[in-house]
Amino acid sequence: MEFIKENAMLIGLAVGSGLALIWPMLNKGVSGVPSISPTEAVMLMNRSKPLVLDVRDEAEFLAGHIQGAKHIPVSELAGRIKEIEKYKDKPVLVHCRSGMRAKTACTILQGQQFTKLNQLQGGLESWQEAKLPLVK
Repeated sequence: MEFIKENAMLIGLAVGSGLALIWPMLNKGVSGVPSISPTEAVMLMNRSKPLVLDVRDEAEFLAGHIQGAKHIPVSELAGRIKEIEKYKDKPVLVHCRSGMRAKTACTILQGQQFTKLNQLQGGLESWQEAKLPLVK
């Protein structure tokens, strides 16, 4: 017990280092799809030219969306997979308003063997909070 008291700082540092090492694994969603911040999404868009897939409803999409986004509502995704089939082995950034529908969409896409999926953490709400542009 005395050892712990005398070395609390070192023990805390060791635990913190361990958490930093496993953080990337914890950052993946339940389905194993990485959840990336708006800043990371912009870097992905600039470097890899991914398919940006907006799975919100039509009215939400028309109110404002990320430039170049492909719109397929999550309710129609399973029936419209052929439209995006060529992206199975290419980066795909999936987003909705807050992230819930994007998780569903990622599960559907994983079932269709899409391999390079990314989900926008916090959805379009986090994109707007980061003061990133939308087009109408």
